[in-house]
Amino acid sequence: MSEPLRAILIDLEGVMMPMAFMTETLTPLAAQRLGSYIVEHAEDEVVEEALEETGRLMGGYDLEPAQAESLLLRWMKQGRKATPLKLLQGLVWEEAFEAGKLQGALYPDVAERLAAWAAAGLRLFVYSSNSIFAQKRLLTRSSSEQLMGLFEDFFDTSLGQKIEPGSYRDICERLDLPAASILLLSENEEKLDAAKTAGLATIRVARDGPVDSGHDVSPDLASLTIGR
Repeated sequence: MSEPLRAILIDLEGVMMPMAFMTETLTPLAAQRLGSYIVEHAEDEVVEEALEETGRLMGGYDLEPAQAESLLLRWMKQGRKATPLKLLQGLVWEEAFEAGKLQGALYPDVAERLAAWAAAGLRLFVYSSNSIFAQKRLLTRSSSEQLMGLFEDFFDTSLGQKIEPGSYRDICERLDLPAASILLLSENEEKLDAAKTAGLATIRVARDGPVDSGHDVSPDLASLTIGR
C-alpha cells in the first residue's frame, strides 16, 4: 500500500512565481544595487553577519565592502546559491518594495490551489534557493497575509543545496514524516531527481510548455488533482 500524501514542498521560482520575474527583474536589480547597499548598511547586524559568512566561505577572510561586492557579483554570474548572497539579495528587494519601485508577481492559479490543498489537510512548505527572509517578502508582496498563513514553514540553502538528496532527507526528519508522504513541486529536473533519490514523490511543473522529464509533469497547479 502506498504512503498517503501528507505534505507538499513547493519551489518558489517557476512554480509559484514566473522564472522571468527572477531572471529579468529581481536578479538585475540585486546586481545593480548590491554594492551600494552593502556600503550604506555595513553596520547593520544582518549585513555584517552576511559579510562574515561570505568571508568564511572563502576560507576565513575579512572582506572589505568592495571585495565583498566583487565576490558576490561573481557568485551571481556563476549561479551560485550561497546563503549570504541570497540574504543580501532579499534585503535589496525589500528595499525596492518599500520604495514602491518593485511589485510582486504570482501565478493566478496559486492562491486557489494552495487554499484547496490546505483545506484538504495537507501541510504546505516552501523550499527555495532564496533566503527565508526573501521568500516571505516576495510572497507577502505578491499575495496576502491570509495566503502566507497557509504555509507551515520555509526552507532555504542554509539547510542544504536543493540538488542534494541529503537536503530532502533532512526536511523529512524535521517534518517527522516518511519521505514518500511528501510531494515536491518544482520546475527543475535536478532538484526533482535529488528529491526522488531521497524517496519523495515528485511532479515537474512545466509552465513554459512541454518538457522531457523523468517525473510526472503538469503544465500548472490548476491541473493538479492532489488530495489526501
